[in-house]
Amino acid sequence: MARASLSPQIMARIVEHVRQTDMKAGQHLPAQALADSFKVSRQPIVSALKKLQQMGIVEAAPNRGYFLACDADTIPDLDCDAAGDDVLYDRIAADTLGGRLPERLSENELMRLYGVTRGRLLRVLRQIADEGWIERLPGNGWEFREILTSRKAYADAYQFRAATEMQALLLPSFRIDPAAFAAARRHQQQLLESYGGESREKVFGTNIEFHEMLMTCANNDFFLDAVRRINRVRRLMEYSITHDRSRMPQQCQEHLQILDLIEDRDMQAAATFLYRHIREAGNIKSALFT
Repeated sequence: MARASLSPQIMARIVEHVRQTDMKAGQHLPAQALADSFKVSRQPIVSALKKLQQMGIVEAAPNRGYFLACDADTIPDLDCDAAGDDVLYDRIAADTLGGRLPERLSENELMRLYGVTRGRLLRVLRQIADEGWIERLPGNGWEFREILTSRKAYADAYQFRAATEMQALLLPSFRIDPAAFAAARRHQQQLLESYGGESREKVFGTNIEFHEMLMTCANNDFFLDAVRRINRVRRLMEYSITHDRSRMPQQCQEHLQILDLIEDRDMQAAATFLYRHIREAGNIKSALFT
């Protein structure tokens, strides 16, 4: 039963992934790759894909897996309680950032506080746990992590990312993925043209997609896993301070310049530029913490 309750959330995440990567009809949706990306087991992914198949969004091919049945830009909004989950997520996030919640709470306390069912609460808590700012305690308790609202932790995370991502570009195993680079260029250009009207989730998602793509090209799972963990932890902190998007055009242009340097095989220059890009962003955003 616990896995079944994940289906609406996983369905929404699959559709979000398809839209962010601008997938076209006929493209493969590998269940194991999606499970690895979402940090869940294969079973809820397959369950979600089956429900998307029933809606005509996904097609199943015997012994081949699942494929997108329509272009990303034609997928309708899903009616699967995702909107209600988003509202609850935002309320918990706002209360946590505002210091209005104790460090530890039981599920029953959270249900009474927000007036929601256990099923909805657990869906949202699983998402929050996956992002790294809450963890489950033995029994029915949950604990918020102290790192969430720490200015020092936020600055340290950017410092760690800068050092890690710079070194990843210099690894002998780094290889350009032409398709991934082309997609990254397209997504950065699209964000450059429409960032003012995009959701905070889309802006953040496009940003981490770029940096995690570079880590994938490094062909070292430890680098990729380290950056993914940092991105999950900093997600909520990013949401709380990224209302000002005036730096977004510069950020997109710098991402495109990093791609240029890598494709020119000037890896030392690319690594140095990437390090400075991350450190400057961290310094600017850290200063916004009160």
